[in-house]
Amino acid sequence: MRTGVSIIKKIGRRNLMNPQLSPQETVWETKLPLPLVNRGKVRDIYAVGENKLLIITTDRLSAFDVVLPTPIPDKGRVLNQVSLFWFESFGNIISNHVIAHDVKSMGLDPNLLKEFGSILAGRSVLVHKAKPLPVECVIRGFLAGSGWKDYQKTGKVCGHELPPGLRQCEELPEPLFTPSTKATIGHDVNISFNEVVKLIGEDLAKEARNLSLRLYEEGVKFAKTRGILIADTKFEFGVFKDQLILIDEALTPDSSRFWPKETYQPGQDQPSLDKQIVRNFLEQSGWNKTPPGPALPQDIVDKTSAAYRNVFNQLTERDLL
Repeated sequence: MRTGVSIIKKIGRRNLMNPQLSPQETVWETKLPLPLVNRGKVRDIYAVGENKLLIITTDRLSAFDVVLPTPIPDKGRVLNQVSLFWFESFGNIISNHVIAHDVKSMGLDPNLLKEFGSILAGRSVLVHKAKPLPVECVIRGFLAGSGWKDYQKTGKVCGHELPPGLRQCEELPEPLFTPSTKATIGHDVNISFNEVVKLIGEDLAKEARNLSLRLYEEGVKFAKTRGILIADTKFEFGVFKDQLILIDEALTPDSSRFWPKETYQPGQDQPSLDKQIVRNFLEQSGWNKTPPGPALPQDIVDKTSAAYRNVFNQLTERDLL
């Protein structure tokens, strides 16, 4: 294994964890000669000077807030490039943190590019260093996942009263803003809008809520034209030069539930075009949702990787770089 980057090859970490996995190459973890700011569940973040960050989206996958030991081929490139597509699409609504996504335009050291350029290509962005809001802005447009479970027990979703008799996966009368904490360890916790106000102030809380709802509605409208329903999602915002901007990722198969529009039928589970494939497997595996997470079987890896690629192609009508 190279000292600069942990690449999972056919003889690398991936196969040691599950010998049945295919030899397709993935990126599990990077080790660049730059100051490491954070190694998150999916992204490795490095400092570039004082005010810029290099964000690399790896092929790690987290489910129920636990990083699983099995990477998903092409996942990092899909997440990065789907986000770039939406950042561009939403440019008339809100600014984002991206400075450059072509590694040759990032102003990085030529020696670094020579050694790591092939790793960075397609899965990295150079961004402005913003101050992230301490909340995740979750929007739910359909009754699915934990929202469906909550509704069955209480008739509500995260405190929002809903009409009786709604079916599983049914579209809600209107999208709901259901924010949560951003846990670095353990599970995120749903919080009320009033708690968001206490954390960041009323004006910023209202701006984040209104922008989240607008971005979701615009995304849903466009995705329907490409045959995809976006059931729910989460956005993250940061403050840069006293302005709220969009950061992290946007409407990806990691942060959203994507369903095929053509086969949609409320009252039952929907076919998944996202990491719900993994969640469903884990729910049936008997795992107690605490670390360490179980390795994924080959068929789940293949289905998830294919779903990520397919949703990228269907949404963007672009080739994956």
